[in-house]
Amino acid sequence: MVPPGGTGPGGPQAAAADGGGKCRPLLHGFQPGRAVAGLAALAATLLFAGDAAGSWSTPWFVVFPVVFGGLALAAGAGLTHYTLRRRRSAMSASSDGAAAPASTSGSQAIR
Repeated sequence: MVPPGGTGPGGPQAAAADGGGKCRPLLHGFQPGRAVAGLAALAATLLFAGDAAGSWSTPWFVVFPVVFGGLALAAGAGLTHYTLRRRRSAMSASSDGAAAPASTSGSQAIR
C-alpha cells in the first residue's frame, strides 16, 4: 500500500529519479561540524587499525585527545556555521525592500 504522501512506486520521488537522468536534490544542507566529527572518529579508527595490523604501535590513551580534540573542533565549526547562517538570514530578511518583518528570531507575534 502506498502512503498518502505518494512515496511508493510511481510517486513524486520515482518521477524525479526517472526525469532524464537528473540527480535528486540533497535532503539537507552541508553540516561542517558533523563532517569534522566524522573525520576525527575516522582518524582514531585508522590509528588503531594500523596498530592492530602491526604497521605501527599506538598507545591506548591516544584515542582521548584525537576524539575529544575532534569534537571540540567540530563544535567550533558547527557554531561558526550556525552564526554565519543566522547572519545571512537576517541580512536577507532586512534587505527584501518590503515592510520590516515582525521578527527574524522566529516569533510570530503581530505588531
